[in-house]
Amino acid sequence: MTWMLAQKVTEFLGMPVVFSSPLMLRALEVAQRVAQTEAGVLVLGESGTGKEVLARAVHHYSHRSTRPWVDISCAALPEHLLESELFGYEKGAFSGADSRKPGLFELADTGTLFLDEIGELDMTLQAKLLRVLDSGEFFRLGGTRKVKVDVRIVAATNRDLLQEVEERRFRSDLYYRIAQVKMEVPPLRNRPEDILPIARLFLEKHRPQARFSSEVEQALTDYSWPGNVRQLRNAVMCAVALSLDDQIEIASLPAEFTAAPSRRASDGHAPDSRSALEPRRDLDSMEQDSILRVLTETNGHQENAARILGISPRTLHRKLKQYRQKGELGVVRPLSRYPNASLR
Repeated sequence: MTWMLAQKVTEFLGMPVVFSSPLMLRALEVAQRVAQTEAGVLVLGESGTGKEVLARAVHHYSHRSTRPWVDISCAALPEHLLESELFGYEKGAFSGADSRKPGLFELADTGTLFLDEIGELDMTLQAKLLRVLDSGEFFRLGGTRKVKVDVRIVAATNRDLLQEVEERRFRSDLYYRIAQVKMEVPPLRNRPEDILPIARLFLEKHRPQARFSSEVEQALTDYSWPGNVRQLRNAVMCAVALSLDDQIEIASLPAEFTAAPSRRASDGHAPDSRSALEPRRDLDSMEQDSILRVLTETNGHQENAARILGISPRTLHRKLKQYRQKGELGVVRPLSRYPNASLR
């Protein structure tokens, strides 16, 4: 069942899905079963883990799959704007309301409304949302006639909403209304089988002909990914930008991944904190540092350095000549450190 599901599903609402870990394949199976009900679903997990993927999976497998899918981040707008976005408004409801505007509830009628980061909702708006979920009716801002809708709610948060309820920052009645079924997305560090398939998906999107070297694959697998899938995507994009060839080498990865806090750090090994102390640099500077670092490690042997960097010796020679002409070679490291790096 799990293998068939993994092979059958390639995307949800246009969002590619690549999962190999038993944890995520199990989560997709649960989403498929939950989708057949009308239960409110709360997706939990750290930021960047892929909570929206499971939310889309619920819609994909439901009888509403051909009906509207509407999503909004509850943290993206201030309270007064979020209310008008959710419920819409009538002409003249406030300054600038020149015409009637339907809200997201109306746009999602007969379909699914995904409320991301629902833990960010103001208490007043929580009360209004609860009333709509219980009755299926609401007033547009400035309206005098109720609007009735049939909407399934799927919500997501990276907060501990039960703790928020205990501290009176989230309504308990709303919590139990949206969390009829809870689904949790595990962090990427707990599902290492997903790291390389997802990384290859991003690489295919940005440079289809490129491939990761075995050293890069090992570095990606060993990293702890505190930023989860979002951080993995950024790392691949950076590597694509820095790589001078279609073979992605370790030098093209951001510095924090070559001396990274791996999953082994949780076993008592302290992570290397150098990257956290380094200032952010532009891509050209990072490329130059990578080239000169590899030259140092190869004692200035250009052919060996070019092979490690995944570029041709001609390209390496041209880069070194550019650095010298700009007067930057001596700033980063003295040319005397590269006895075999002839620039003539």
